[in-house]
Amino acid sequence: MDGDAAMLTKPAFRKVDWLARDIAVERRADGTVVLKSRIPLQAYEMHIPAYLAKWAAQAPERIWLAQRGGPDRQWRKVSYGEAKRTVDALTQGLLDLDIADGRPVAILSGNSIEHALMTQAAMQARLPAAPVSPAYSLMSQDHLKLKYLFNLIKPAVVMVQDGPTFERALKAIDLTGITVVHVQRPCEGIKSVSFAELATTPVTAGVGASIAKIAPETVGKLLFTSGSTGMPKAVINTQQMMCANAAMMMQVRPRETAGPIPTVLDWMPWNHTMGGNAAFNPVLVDGGTLYIDDGRPMPGQLEETIRNLREVSPTYYANVPAGYAALAAAMEKDAALCASFFKNLSIMAYGGARLPDDLYDRMQALAVKTTGERIVFYTGWGSTETAPTSTGTYWDTERVGLIGLPFPGVELKMVPCGSKYELRLRGVNVTPGYFGQPDLTAKMFDEEGFYCIGDAGVFVDPEDPLQGIMFAGRVVEDFKLTTGTFVHVGSLRTDAISAATPVVHDALVAGQDREFIGLLCWPNLHACRQLVGNADASYEDVIRHPEVVACLRKGLQAHNASCTGSSMRIARAMLMVEPPSIDGNELTDKGYINQRAGLERRAALVEKLYAGKPGDEVIILN
Repeated sequence: MDGDAAMLTKPAFRKVDWLARDIAVERRADGTVVLKSRIPLQAYEMHIPAYLAKWAAQAPERIWLAQRGGPDRQWRKVSYGEAKRTVDALTQGLLDLDIADGRPVAILSGNSIEHALMTQAAMQARLPAAPVSPAYSLMSQDHLKLKYLFNLIKPAVVMVQDGPTFERALKAIDLTGITVVHVQRPCEGIKSVSFAELATTPVTAGVGASIAKIAPETVGKLLFTSGSTGMPKAVINTQQMMCANAAMMMQVRPRETAGPIPTVLDWMPWNHTMGGNAAFNPVLVDGGTLYIDDGRPMPGQLEETIRNLREVSPTYYANVPAGYAALAAAMEKDAALCASFFKNLSIMAYGGARLPDDLYDRMQALAVKTTGERIVFYTGWGSTETAPTSTGTYWDTERVGLIGLPFPGVELKMVPCGSKYELRLRGVNVTPGYFGQPDLTAKMFDEEGFYCIGDAGVFVDPEDPLQGIMFAGRVVEDFKLTTGTFVHVGSLRTDAISAATPVVHDALVAGQDREFIGLLCWPNLHACRQLVGNADASYEDVIRHPEVVACLRKGLQAHNASCTGSSMRIARAMLMVEPPSIDGNELTDKGYINQRAGLERRAALVEKLYAGKPGDEVIILN
């Protein structure tokens, strides 16, 4: 059966009214290609708080935010009308502090209803909201990144969900001239104001006057980069950036006005641009309901997500591949969970890594079994500096690994770089620069004003750009073997992780100035425990277990068998016990792996991988 006939036998995708792929393609004499949608970007509001005001007026009783809490873990829900009243009171409280323009409101704790309300209040008071990765406070031992960021942005207000939980962090920083706000409990020895008290401040005309002064160029947020090449940078997110990007995302996948109210269950952290902008803002813009998921796609925390999905039927759902793998395993045993999950779902989105082909097939099999239809897997691409998404797969595609095509309002410049292209971006969603670091800002852009993001891509079909672009890794991560063979780390890493599913969670690709490629792998503890039949197995137990080693070996050998050259063949691999370190710069606050820092920090393991007589822990591949 040929490919076209095979497609005809598959169930149809659940209908999504995608924007047309009307892309202008400029091909320059030096090989550079510039892509731009011919469709104009739709109109959008001047600032994010305008959407809260809109829905508070049009649908005041509609639920905007919900989060489980209390001893019985029931849903606490906040309507648009209630939220607007609370945000206005918080805004007045911030205005009463008489803070100098531009001094941020730093939020150290994770996603919460109060976090969302304070963010909106900060924007209405024209003070940048600066959500900081909780890991810098709770996981770090030296708090160096936290101290660095506070010295960089000099916040006027710091909010924490629970004072005692953040005691070490609060006492590690200089709080002189800073107002501390706590939600649940104050921290002993530190003067603070309760969120509840601030939220009852009598509102004056000053709130409306402040909102009226918000301009498109007003800084709405400071979002921090991962710090993968040093300390994090504070990326300026203007109101125009965020509003335009939300409009882009919604324009390429508009919903039916007669359909269910947009409903999202999401766990992605708001200190990361994907959670704080790409997930959060479109729900508010569309007048939808956001259920804050306190679960995570990891052992011991997945159960919360499963419980939530039994009660919440999302219209749009996003997760990382590891989250979908865990969800698929649960749904394959639970028809009721499948029914709730797929009931209103129009799109499944993924990011952070390539979605393995077998996982794609499993999720589609569950969708067809439950609904009779397939559900499109959607993904986008961008960075903290682009608010974040600049491209998307806005068509019914079965191919995973794509980053799609540019949104309306975005220009994508593709500069030849060996066998692939270096990708650069220009558009209304691109940041004006880094807060307090004009020297770094000057290095961001090329001579035409395109942001040099540092990523690489290739066309699916160079003769037909409308088929989209494949992600091809980070330009700076690639290296050469001693044979002169060039290794594209990004594509090799994602292919290897996919081949080694489900036992590998992530990996470091080694081989610079070596004769062959080696892989240092972090095991997926949850999957490995299932494989060995021991729910309590430790990392030390699973990395030595014959079943895990055999699964890894089989997957990587299959990967090698499909490769035609040494640039993709993996000669040796080793499973690691120690998780990636935030203080060691191996793990970014976005959850991504910093290849260079990881290899430097684990130089001793790299030497074991390349030893003349490797130990038993090294897996030799054909």
